[in-house]
Amino acid sequence: MMTTALVFVICLAASTIGGICGIGGGVVIKPLLDSIGIMSVSTVSFLSGLTVLAMACLNVLKNRRGCELDTARSVPLGIGAAVGGIAGKQVFSSLKAALNADRMVGAVQAMVLGLLILGTLLYVLNKARISAKNVGGIAAPGFIGLMLGICSSFLGIGGGPMNLAVLYYFFSMDTKKAAVNSILIILLSQLASLIFSLITGVVPAFSWSVLAAMVLAGAAGGLLSAHLHKKLSAHLTDRLFIGLLIVIFAICVYNAVRMLA
Repeated sequence: MMTTALVFVICLAASTIGGICGIGGGVVIKPLLDSIGIMSVSTVSFLSGLTVLAMACLNVLKNRRGCELDTARSVPLGIGAAVGGIAGKQVFSSLKAALNADRMVGAVQAMVLGLLILGTLLYVLNKARISAKNVGGIAAPGFIGLMLGICSSFLGIGGGPMNLAVLYYFFSMDTKKAAVNSILIILLSQLASLIFSLITGVVPAFSWSVLAAMVLAGAAGGLLSAHLHKKLSAHLTDRLFIGLLIVIFAICVYNAVRMLA
């Protein structure tokens, strides 16, 4: 019972903050639950994806009439991410079979995520000095989404900070617009990832009470974050995002060291 309550609080806080920043929450939930060690790496990846999917559904529904939603570019990105999400699942399964050790898979995930978080943090801190692009069409956004989907699905995080960095650089979106469009991308990629897992039967053992707590927390976080997103300034959202990246990077370093020990 205490475990379920703890997971609910973690997922609610992560989904709310992640929804505001546009990073989905999974990038917080995955490394944090890994660090606690109350579930296997595979179970955390699967349940984290479902939590992010619930959050993204509610967030997109709340923001569907918002002028910040750029469907002309985020839909091709999302479709590419959906295909990439399936590919990322296969990469995860292959790595797990090759290493045959849950802790080693977790260590690899922690190291890869840590490097991506560090790269994203360095870009965000210096983006004012970096000239952004304005990519159009369908093919280029689709390919970019494919790469994002592979990374996010393999890591079990939904999309997160990499989405924002890509939307900043390739599509010249500001923080708040990037956050809203990132959630749509996360929704499409996680939906495809879930369907693939169910069709192939690659679903790890999990507690139904923990699943219910995580999905409920994700949905509540999606509604709350959509409400708060409209009230917070772009500057405050930026500060929150940077602070979150630093915390996540520290957790990734801790997880990598702990799992390799």
